[in-house]
Amino acid sequence: MTHLQEGDKAPAFTGKDQDGKKVSLSDYKGKKVVLYFYPEDDTPTCTVQACNLRDHYALLKKAGFTILGISPDEEKKHKKFEGKYDLPFTLVADPGHTIIDKYGVWGEKLLYGRRYMGLHRTTFLVDEKGIIRKIFLKPKSKQHAEEILKAWSEL
Repeated sequence: MTHLQEGDKAPAFTGKDQDGKKVSLSDYKGKKVVLYFYPEDDTPTCTVQACNLRDHYALLKKAGFTILGISPDEEKKHKKFEGKYDLPFTLVADPGHTIIDKYGVWGEKLLYGRRYMGLHRTTFLVDEKGIIRKIFLKPKSKQHAEEILKAWSEL
């Protein structure tokens, strides 16, 4: 769905996290970033994906990754989601779709024969220089951390 490609510079952005603090991609210059876009807090597949990243957080951190989750939900909803599932990473609120549009992950979806506009679950692995090294257009929510670590080791 996204117009971005591996090798592109990751679009700069600034948003607010679940605590209302300003977060910018530039804050993570010199670090590897897992930028994962997901449709909605506290829904079945989004919860499975977030919990998979939580359960493997120590491994991802050891590999040098910082995790940023981005969805169209508001800060308060992110805060509840973080607390309910004890998520150890930053969730960025993007209700205005500013970041979502920069990354091209909003578009038409099809569910049970019904077409609607929504967020396409997508993950970008961004290297220390801000370059997109890998794009997961259909991440495997139950094995996402493993998928990230394997892909990075093959780069």
